Amino acid sequence: MALSKLDRRTRLRNRIRKTITGTAERPRLAVFRSNKEIYAQLIDDVNGVTITAASSRDKDIDTSKVNKSEVAKLVGKAIADKAQKAGVETVAFDRGGYLYHGRVKSLAEGARESGLKF
Repeated sequence: MALSKLDRRTRLRNRIRKTITGTAERPRLAVFRSNKEIYAQLIDDVNGVTITAASSRDKDIDTSKVNKSEVAKLVGKAIADKAQKAGVETVAFDRGGYLYHGRVKSLAEGARESGLKF
């Protein structure tokens, strides 16, 4: 029986999460991508706390005149700025079962351009 897209992504996500964990010094940058929006959050898995989050639904991100990949880049820059305000410089990137391609890659590049290291 063939796996659904969600089942496949869940298996990949669990495989990734076995190796990637976030700490207070080096939190996990988790990405969730829906058809319309993209979300990113910095997670400290040791304490079970979300340090900061950014998404394409935030008021300060203008999504009206750009495509979804460019919106993802803006979200990456926003999460990097919030991380630096929270005192975080390096993160572990968790692509959440998605391919490192398209919007996920744009988000990562936007975060790197704004000074986040991973």
